[in-house]
Order: sequence, then C-alpha cells, then structure tokens
Amino acid sequence: MNGLSYETLARFAQQGGTIYFGLIFAAGLIYALWPRHKEAFDRLAHLPLEKDESDHV
Repeated sequence: MNGLSYETLARFAQQGGTIYFGLIFAAGLIYALWPRHKEAFDRLAHLPLEKDESDHV
C-alpha cells in the first residue's frame, strides 16, 4: 500500500484532535478571562449565595 496506512491516519487523527482540543480550550479560556465579561461572571458566581424569596418545600 502506498501513501496512507492505518498508522499514518491514526497518528494524523490523534495530532489533529489534540490541536483541535487545544484551540477550543484556549478560546474558552480567553472568553472566560476577557475583562468585558468579568462583571457578568462575578454576578453569576454570587447567584447561589443570594437569598431566595420563593419557598421551596
């Protein structure tokens, strides 16, 4: 077989998946740490600590 063997294709898929995951992770990290989003994330972080007015029984 000339060209692509199973090992070559598997290695390409592994490296491509690693690069893809790294780019998606970096994009999420940049979005989460962007200064414009700080106020919204701070508000959402304190949401579970706020007193709930409705009665959950």
